[in-house]
Amino acid sequence: MSTERQPMDLDAYVDRARHGPCFVCAFLRGHPDYRHEVVFEDEDHVAFLDRWPTLPGKVLVAPKAHIEHVVRDLDEAAYTRLMLVVREIALAVEAVCGSERTYLYSLGSQQGNAHLHWHVAGLPPRTAYQQQQFHALMTENGVVSVPPEEAADTAARLREAVTTRGILRGQA
Repeated sequence: MSTERQPMDLDAYVDRARHGPCFVCAFLRGHPDYRHEVVFEDEDHVAFLDRWPTLPGKVLVAPKAHIEHVVRDLDEAAYTRLMLVVREIALAVEAVCGSERTYLYSLGSQQGNAHLHWHVAGLPPRTAYQQQQFHALMTENGVVSVPPEEAADTAARLREAVTTRGILRGQA
């Protein structure tokens, strides 16, 4: 998997996040400018490769419904189902990427990227300590450049890892 980082056009990203359509909803509607490689999908959730990953194999997991608040917009059952999907995707990322540690976090706000989504980012083994944690997650430190064929291969391997575990199979 590619690990070399390229500079990120942060101004264009911020403009898109703040003034463009909801990226998850646009992706789900099939908007060509918001395509992503799908890793998992069921009736209520979707998991897909991050377009601008800061770590190899980084996946976003989101409810399909346009929900904006991670705790108050989900009842306990919906929150639990979403977190089970996040966990299974994280285990698939660990299996495929051989992660030393897996970072799980939810970002966004009413000002940009409002659609609830979880980031699943596997830290590659032997990453220098100074390049871990927040440093590893910030687009300001660059993004991993992933050729389309490598993204498709990674997504296929992640789908296979999810299927092999079988826990989400009944939902697919």
